[in-house]
Amino acid sequence: MSWEAVIGLEIHVQLRTETKMFCRCPNRYGDPPNTNVCAVCLAHPGMLPVANRVAVDQALRVGLALGCRIPARSKWDRKNYFYPDSPKAYQISQYDEPLCAEGSFTGVRITRAHLEEDAAKTIHIGGGDGRIAGSGASIVDFNRCGTPLLEIVTEPDLRGGAEARRFLTLLRATIVATGASDCDLEKGSLRVDANVSVRRSGDEELGVKCELKNMNSFRFIERGIAAEIRRQAALLEAGEPVLQATLHYDPASDSLSVLRTKEEADDYRYFAEPDLVPVEPSPAHLEALAAALPELPLVRMDRLRAAHGLPDATAESLALTPGLADYFEELAALAGDARAAANWVMGEFSAHLNASGSDPHASTVTPARLAGLIALVAEGAVSSTGAKQVFAAMIDDPADAAALTERLGLGQVGDTDALGAIVDEVLAASPAEVAAYRGGKVQLIGFFTGQVMKASGGRADPKAVQSLLRERLGG
Repeated sequence: MSWEAVIGLEIHVQLRTETKMFCRCPNRYGDPPNTNVCAVCLAHPGMLPVANRVAVDQALRVGLALGCRIPARSKWDRKNYFYPDSPKAYQISQYDEPLCAEGSFTGVRITRAHLEEDAAKTIHIGGGDGRIAGSGASIVDFNRCGTPLLEIVTEPDLRGGAEARRFLTLLRATIVATGASDCDLEKGSLRVDANVSVRRSGDEELGVKCELKNMNSFRFIERGIAAEIRRQAALLEAGEPVLQATLHYDPASDSLSVLRTKEEADDYRYFAEPDLVPVEPSPAHLEALAAALPELPLVRMDRLRAAHGLPDATAESLALTPGLADYFEELAALAGDARAAANWVMGEFSAHLNASGSDPHASTVTPARLAGLIALVAEGAVSSTGAKQVFAAMIDDPADAAALTERLGLGQVGDTDALGAIVDEVLAASPAEVAAYRGGKVQLIGFFTGQVMKASGGRADPKAVQSLLRERLGG
């Protein structure tokens, strides 16, 4: 039986601001526990919240970048629940009138993107349930409590783990480009929950969904979703029901465990926040925010394809790495050959960056120097193999490509007389292969070419070599 996965995502993005959402405590990661707190974020009696305008603008930037409709009015609500990480026993959030309404991103529908305050960080110590001394405990760091959080909710439009991973990769790059967040999964400034269900292919009715919580890498999200699809399909194949639950994915064992089951929907008893006024951005303000957005990754991807004729995968890889894309465009303009520039940037240059950990424009191999090397290859002054050796030397040597090519003795041999002598030596040393070639095994041209390249130390011009070989071998 064929099964189809149906996946929706809830993405929580910590916004880049100097201060928290409703107070003026610093919004900083890594400070000593419980140092960035005040009477407002700790919910002391009589304290009133004041919304952070910068956080609102950051959220609006993301909403505009995701193609969301921005309502003329949105309001704040209280989401009521009791847990140690929420000192007020409610969270200031948005319910029926979010800041950013429906949108679409890479063909996936965005249900909403709303602002709220983040909870504190709960840290579990030891074993047991924490109620008996010595058996374990939970402690709370309130530094994170009250930080600005944008929750982006998608419709269940995704159909697999790989599709979800690509969507999240593009989404993250887009949010980072707006400047609204660094979206660092390791620091928790981007957290993802995936709602996964399985149904028979062709069915319209949704299956029972299970939620995978707080996975900290896109690779693990892809693997976790795949594992949950397999689990649900196996249950349904065996005639057993899928029970709604919240799950934890363990990447080490590629297995899932149930954190809690959900027999009923949570009742948060939302009601309007009485201490905050609604948000009503003016059309002029929205126009200014939209005009200030940089070129976003999807737009750049399309432009790189159209302007430079790049393959989809290459255009996407470059667009997702702005510094590398900038380097490529400068190199392509200098070299006059976008394809060659892309090959070098995605190949040797990217390998060099990965090995050194450097930024593209901090590399000693500047676009101008690499353009010089590309020109030498185009002129036939150095072979592709020799050019890679020149590139490796350029990393630590400030000389230009032409000087390094000469110094390393890698200049391509294109002189007909010099090449002819090498070709004659190779053919003389291979009488059996020559006879076989003349007997119809024309694929041996590759063997002869390789022998000539070897004899020339990789400096021979392959096109000139093949031309001479065919001349000597009789066609």
